[in-house]
Amino acid sequence: MISKKNILFKIGILLFLALAFFSCASRKDIVYYQNIDGTASKEKTNSYEVTIQPDDLLMIIVSTEDPEIAIPFNLKTVSVVSPGKQDLVRGAESNQLYLVDSAGFIDFPVIGKLKIGGMTRTEVLQMLQDRITVYIKNPVINLRIMNFKVSVQGEVVFPGTYPVNSERITLIEALAMAKDLTIYGVRKNILIIREVNGIKSYNRVDITKADFINSPYYYLTQNDVIYVEPNKNRINGAAIGTNAGIIISVTSLLITLITLIVK
Repeated sequence: MISKKNILFKIGILLFLALAFFSCASRKDIVYYQNIDGTASKEKTNSYEVTIQPDDLLMIIVSTEDPEIAIPFNLKTVSVVSPGKQDLVRGAESNQLYLVDSAGFIDFPVIGKLKIGGMTRTEVLQMLQDRITVYIKNPVINLRIMNFKVSVQGEVVFPGTYPVNSERITLIEALAMAKDLTIYGVRKNILIIREVNGIKSYNRVDITKADFINSPYYYLTQNDVIYVEPNKNRINGAAIGTNAGIIISVTSLLITLITLIVK
């Protein structure tokens, strides 16, 4: 006759094996760039250049050999008094900012309103160069987006909104800033929410395949949102955690019933 201890031991083993089976993650679900040795490594990656969007804050500085000549083409520096302080805080760079309005325009000194929304950085620089050269010789123009940022949500170590110092960032770099995906993150279905000209698009990327490097979403644009959804283990674990009391009660009841049966 099989003893009660043997039955309980076998039940415990079966439960452990079941949990181990359902919690296992295969290599194909976890490893990045799985076909990196294939054709993807031989393809030329897509080129990318940021485009100007509404609500961008642009720093545009015009300079020439004679600084006095360039003054009319730059925003005036404004003195700011910090709250609770008597001293003046001067910040020439912070006061050289142009806000792109909802229609894609900025109001540029001397020249007037310019439609730059939807243009690339290179296109804007060329347009400014053409317009300003009418007034001054050989102007040097610097342009930079000052509020470039991306947001990373979901199953990453540190979700949040991250400012970008350059104007060129990849999906992998954004995930690295968030300290990468957790083991529960779905790598085959990363969502990128992007807004262009007021229209939002929802795009899926599989980073386990190296050919995503050639997709339009390898390079991110300002204000992109990256969402990493949880896998089934995380969802099931959350359900178990929510119903832990019920599960414990049911398990205790089952053990009690088994004990009574095998007595």
